[in-house]
Amino acid sequence: MHTNSDTTALRIRPRVWLGLVAFVAYLAVFYAIWIVNGIDYARVGENEDTLLKWYVAPLSGGLVVLLVLVSAFGWWRPTLRDHKPLPRSAAVVPVIMAVVAVLNLVFGEFSRVTMTMWILLVIGSVLVGFNEEVVARGQLFVALRSRFGEVGVWLLSTALFSLLHLPNFFFGIGSLAFLQVVIQFGLGSVYYLAFRSTGSLVPAILLHGLWDFSTFSSTLPWAGLVAPFIGIAGVIVTIVVLRKERQLDLSRVTFDLRR
Repeated sequence: MHTNSDTTALRIRPRVWLGLVAFVAYLAVFYAIWIVNGIDYARVGENEDTLLKWYVAPLSGGLVVLLVLVSAFGWWRPTLRDHKPLPRSAAVVPVIMAVVAVLNLVFGEFSRVTMTMWILLVIGSVLVGFNEEVVARGQLFVALRSRFGEVGVWLLSTALFSLLHLPNFFFGIGSLAFLQVVIQFGLGSVYYLAFRSTGSLVPAILLHGLWDFSTFSSTLPWAGLVAPFIGIAGVIVTIVVLRKERQLDLSRVTFDLRR
């Protein structure tokens, strides 16, 4: 069980099931809007209409759910900040991911993108960064830390984040959804590092939004081709830094017991 000063005086005491309720409620609203609007995931960034119906609209509905539930729980402070950041060196992989996203924007192909599409892409990317980082990392960390250690928090939150992409199997990409789940576990680990290495959820939100903005706006798949390698690096670095963090915590406990 993981506790800190940010979670000892909350309106509602953190529980794993509460975090899962928020997670499922968000997905229920998001996917309901997708279904009503006739989603075809492979065509999300195709034109102004698809971006509005399949990108901005469902994310706007999900945002309302998050604002209501996280506010009702009183969890915003621990959701948006981490009380015990990892070493700044853990931010190397997130920085590499950001560079790849920027390069994809520099060398991408955007001839089909209209001014309205750019506006919708910006709005949607800001929403996807905020929504998914809050629901699958921020508030879920608060809930999971009430029962699990940091390795469990990373594994469970990142697994849930990756699995939220699995329904895309039914929404237009078929078996590619399974590959997407695997890749998203790696990228979710990179977002985890962005959060914990800075002590703030904001860098993870910005990185997530930048990545989706880059991949949805360009018709060239450069960032998508590099994504698996970034994800592998993210998992490896996360395992290494969490192992070092655990060893450091154990050494501190041993030292305190000997005093």
